[in-house]
Amino acid sequence: MIHSRAKTAAAEPVAEPVRFNAPLFRELVQHLDIEKRCVVLDLGVVRAQTVRTFGRFRCRLDVADLIDGIDSLTGVTDPDDLADIAEALLPVPHAEAADAVLCWDILNYLDRPAISALMSRVVARARPGTLVHALIVYSATHMPERPCHFLPQEDHSLLDVAVDRQARAAPRYAPVDLTDCMPGCKMERAMLLSNGMQEMLFKV
Repeated sequence: MIHSRAKTAAAEPVAEPVRFNAPLFRELVQHLDIEKRCVVLDLGVVRAQTVRTFGRFRCRLDVADLIDGIDSLTGVTDPDDLADIAEALLPVPHAEAADAVLCWDILNYLDRPAISALMSRVVARARPGTLVHALIVYSATHMPERPCHFLPQEDHSLLDVAVDRQARAAPRYAPVDLTDCMPGCKMERAMLLSNGMQEMLFKV
């Protein structure tokens, strides 16, 4: 079952897509119990490939589609205003807590206060033990202009279909940076991937 306030993303022009192994994404998927009901909170856009990946589970997929509203979180100085904006960007809360959260590369596009505000609202919707997956630009100094250009594959690798890979400066957050501004989360593992990104897995 998919719950999203946005339409499925239209097909994008693909310029030299890059496929890469994502061991921690695979670990998150394999952590889910195929026999049990689960809830996945996807902060990105609706992707057919993501639906297929989690469709074999008894799964509710809540899709936030933060891309259009992500800029509204940046540069806000009042913590209460930030919390309100973050809450409004997320799907309407329901009785079922999340078992997994997909941040994709969205955290790269937020400053530290915005990350803290967003993730505090995400944690409020998660159960203890929920896994939170993120991809952080680490080696490169620049990144695509907009986030969420990764497509899950059958073997749980990811396909990067970003058209412009060098569009804006990357903050290059270190694991300690994110741990310090993600209340309620602790770092489980971090790996440097072949494409120079840090793949990170947190636990609520």
